Amino acid sequence: MTGPYGYPAQQPPQPYGYGQPHEPRPSGVTAFLAAILGLVLAAMTGYVPIHTFISIPSGYSIGDLPGEVLVLLGVYLMTALLLLIGALATFFRSFAGGILLLIGSLLTIAVIFAEPLVALDGKYDVYFKYLFGFEDLGAIIGVASLVVSPVLFLLAVIPPTFRYLRYRRPIPQAYGAQPQVYPPRSW
Repeated sequence: MTGPYGYPAQQPPQPYGYGQPHEPRPSGVTAFLAAILGLVLAAMTGYVPIHTFISIPSGYSIGDLPGEVLVLLGVYLMTALLLLIGALATFFRSFAGGILLLIGSLLTIAVIFAEPLVALDGKYDVYFKYLFGFEDLGAIIGVASLVVSPVLFLLAVIPPTFRYLRYRRPIPQAYGAQPQVYPPRSW
């Protein structure tokens, strides 16, 4: 079938959803779970430096703490900030949010295992006896962080999460709309 002027006729595009091939919208369950766990883990990792700063006795300042402890507290704060930004970005379907959640979960695991090296000269047995003794809120938050961070990592790294974050809805085309091509003007 030919159109006017002998050119092959084109079929008008079908309205959205009728015969147009498109991939189905992926489920966002894993992404939302990862974002919620990211917010929870951000609160838990942010608790450690805030509690440390608040519990400094009167007459002392942050500058009186050893440099290694300050670096450790800075990593805790940076991890909490990464997790917070990553969780909020994931709620807004940003691919970068998933990456930030991955990095934040790995940093949480690393900082938890680096804490006894800095504060207790590598005495992991004393550190884990304190954590699993559940004596105070800090120990409970430490154990909860040890549980939540690998779960967050697994939720953030599985393919359905990134499939949801990468998905963009196809743009519907108007029925019968043809792009207007105008010849260049020659004066």
